[in-house]
Amino acid sequence: MAVPFFDIKRQISSIRNEIDTAISEVIDNGAFILGPKVKELEDFAAKYIGAKHAIGVASGTDALMLALKALNIKKDAEVITTPFTFVATLDAIEFCGATPVFVDIDPDTFNIDTKKIEAAITKKTEVILPVHLYGQPANMEEMLSIAKKYNLKVVEDAAQAIGAKYNNKYVGSLGEVGCFSFFPTKNLGCFGDGGLVTTNSDEIAKMLRILKGHGSTITYHYDFVGHNSRLDSIQAAILLIRFKYLEEWTNKRRENAKLYKELLKDIKEISLPKEDPKIFHVYNQFTIKVEARNELLDFLKSKNIGCAIYYPLSLHLQNAFKSLGFKNGDFPISEKTQESVISLPIFPELTREEIEEVVDGIKKFYGKS
Repeated sequence: MAVPFFDIKRQISSIRNEIDTAISEVIDNGAFILGPKVKELEDFAAKYIGAKHAIGVASGTDALMLALKALNIKKDAEVITTPFTFVATLDAIEFCGATPVFVDIDPDTFNIDTKKIEAAITKKTEVILPVHLYGQPANMEEMLSIAKKYNLKVVEDAAQAIGAKYNNKYVGSLGEVGCFSFFPTKNLGCFGDGGLVTTNSDEIAKMLRILKGHGSTITYHYDFVGHNSRLDSIQAAILLIRFKYLEEWTNKRRENAKLYKELLKDIKEISLPKEDPKIFHVYNQFTIKVEARNELLDFLKSKNIGCAIYYPLSLHLQNAFKSLGFKNGDFPISEKTQESVISLPIFPELTREEIEEVVDGIKKFYGKS
C-alpha cells in the first residue's frame, strides 16, 4: 500500500462546497485586496489566539520580517535563535540588518535550549526568537523570565504551531509578537502563501499595519520604508472556512501521533517525540530520531511510503550564511539531530491502516517483523 506524506486533496474534498461558495462571494464582491474577509479573519484569529491584534500578511516569512521591523531593532543588534529551523527564521533576521546569534537545541524537544540562552546574551542583544518547531511550543516560561531579566523582546516563530499551547495559553499570545504561516502544508493552510502577525501592543500593531502597506499612513504619503505584504481576500475567505475545522484536525493529528507512539515504542533504534506536561503539541510534523536514518529513508521510499527530513542541514552550516563564520562542531546537538531525524505522515485524514503500513515498513527495516 502506498502512503502519501501529505495529501491536501482529501481534506479539501470534504469541505469543497464551502470553499467554492466562499471564493465566489469574494469574486462577486470584487474586494480582492484588504477586503472585509481579511478584517473578519484578523478579528477571528485574534480572538482565537488570545491576542489583542492580528494582522494578515503575505507569508510566514513576511510575518517574521515585519515583526522585527516593527520592533525597530537597531542595525547590527543581536537576535538569539535556533540553528535548527527553516531558513525563513534566519532570512528575517538578516533582512532586517540584525545579527543572528545561535543557541543549540534541546535533544528531546528539538527547540532552543533555554538553559543556554543567558550565556549568549550580550550588550547588543535585543530579541529572543524561539521557534515552536514541528508544532511543539518552546519553553516559554523560562524564556520569558530571561527576557524580562535582561529587558529583551520575544518574537515567537509559530509558523508550524497554530493551535499549540503553553500552560493553556496559545502560542502567539505569549511574547511581544507571534508569527504564523498559512503555507498549504501547515495545520491551517490557504491555497498559496499567507501569514499572520499577532501582538498585544497597540503601538506594534499600528506599525505592522503601516509597514505591510508600503510604509503609508495616508494614501500616497509615506512616513516609513515599508513592504507590499498583504493577505488577499480570497485566501482570507478560504482560511475562515478551514479555521472552523482546525480543532478537529488538530485532535486527529494528536490521535495519529498517539497511535505511532504506541506502535513504535518497543523499537530500540527509535527515539519518539517527548511532550512536556505544560505543552499542547499540534504535530505539524511527527518527527522521530532513528539509527541509520538515510538507509531507512531510502527503504521507506522504495516501499512508496512518504517521509521527509526536516532539516538535513542546520542553518549555521548553510552556504548562504558562511559570512557568519560558524563551522562544524559549533552546535553539536543540532548537528547530531540533522543526521538522525525523519518525519512520518501525520496529516488528519491519514487512516489507521496507513499508519500501520508505515510502522510495518519501519519494523521490517530494523528486522522486527
